[in-house]
Amino acid sequence: MVHGTHNAVHDDRNKDIKIYVNGSFHKRDEAKISVFDSGYLVGDGIWEAMRLHQGVLVFLDDHLDRLWTSAAAVGMIFPFSKTELTEIIWKVLNENQMEDHVHVRIMVTRGIKKTPSQDPRLTISGPNVVIIPEYKKASEDSKEKGITLFTSTIRRGAPDYLDPRLNCHSKLHEVQALIQAIEAGADEALMLDANGFVSTCNATNFFIVKEGEVWTSTGQYCMNGITRAKVIEVCERHGIVCHQKNFSLFDVYGAEEAFVTGTFGGLTPVRKIDGRSIGNKPYGDMTRHLSDLYHQLIIETVANAKQ
Repeated sequence: MVHGTHNAVHDDRNKDIKIYVNGSFHKRDEAKISVFDSGYLVGDGIWEAMRLHQGVLVFLDDHLDRLWTSAAAVGMIFPFSKTELTEIIWKVLNENQMEDHVHVRIMVTRGIKKTPSQDPRLTISGPNVVIIPEYKKASEDSKEKGITLFTSTIRRGAPDYLDPRLNCHSKLHEVQALIQAIEAGADEALMLDANGFVSTCNATNFFIVKEGEVWTSTGQYCMNGITRAKVIEVCERHGIVCHQKNFSLFDVYGAEEAFVTGTFGGLTPVRKIDGRSIGNKPYGDMTRHLSDLYHQLIIETVANAKQ
């Protein structure tokens, strides 16, 4: 069985979901896109993922801001506004009669190419938009067990050639890092930045706990994680010291706790890194406390949205 931060409780309803492709709905096994799609041909696309919790798209504005920032970074012009895309997302959710424990993946590529090529001038259509909603509830058993990491030799790129903050379809280097970790017997990969400092994981952001304080990377070489930002926010709100700083594997191996963050799984504890046990139990007290505070923030966000 695959174990990691994306372990979800099985839900039979997912076999009947309807997927949105450019304005129309399709059954899961019938949703298709052209082989001339720019995302398929050269990874020329961007994406966003968010969660529906008790009828509320949690941290929606943050996710939309990140999507629009990604579009600006790659020179992609959307034929819709944030309000219009939000309406489309709700149309998808209503079509599937979804209200809770839903993960929504939005993918926007530059469009259909005239011929296989990198050149954006050979795009002959507007952007392709695909939205996949799934019932996905994180496995509590997996969270209690914690995950293991392996430090990959694949580095997070520098901002001057592929900024790690960009949520783009070009994820091959992260896949390579994950393959290394899997082959080493770990669940997921820990990645260093261009200077050898700890950056992030292949699909989540990374934190450690040292002497009761929370550490994470500077943010210069890691994914622009919404959950990462919310954990930093709850630390500030509740008087927990949180450093965004450079640190190395020397600091990681001696940490009291480690955890990763992501939209789907929230906070997931890390119990081993490179074969070394981190802390004295799989789910550390600070990690559990921060997970509770993050969940409370979601509850507060949902309540405010319903007022």
